[in-house]
Amino acid sequence: MESRLSIEEAQQQVDEWIKTYGKRYFNELTNMAILTEEVGELARIIARTYGEQSFKESDKAYNLADEMADVLWVLLCLANQTGVDMTSAFKKNLEKKTTRDRDRHFNNNKL
Repeated sequence: MESRLSIEEAQQQVDEWIKTYGKRYFNELTNMAILTEEVGELARIIARTYGEQSFKESDKAYNLADEMADVLWVLLCLANQTGVDMTSAFKKNLEKKTTRDRDRHFNNNKL
């Protein structure tokens, strides 16, 4: 059985990997560009799998789970570089959404 990984542990593992194998973090601007690239690769798979675009031969090398993990990886790199505790940030964000949107979606006739 696979063990679960907390957000905090994931941030720590990314940091350890960078320090062990990556030499150093790319600068924040470079990582932001890489994050954008990775989100684009994820969008490509989503558009072809769930949208109306068809797969090209070159798309077959992409894997949905792997692309999502790539996005998470770079996001955790940016969090580490900028001193953001993603566990705390996520909890605060969830509280904000719960307070702000508690009834919003239930009252949306479009849903």
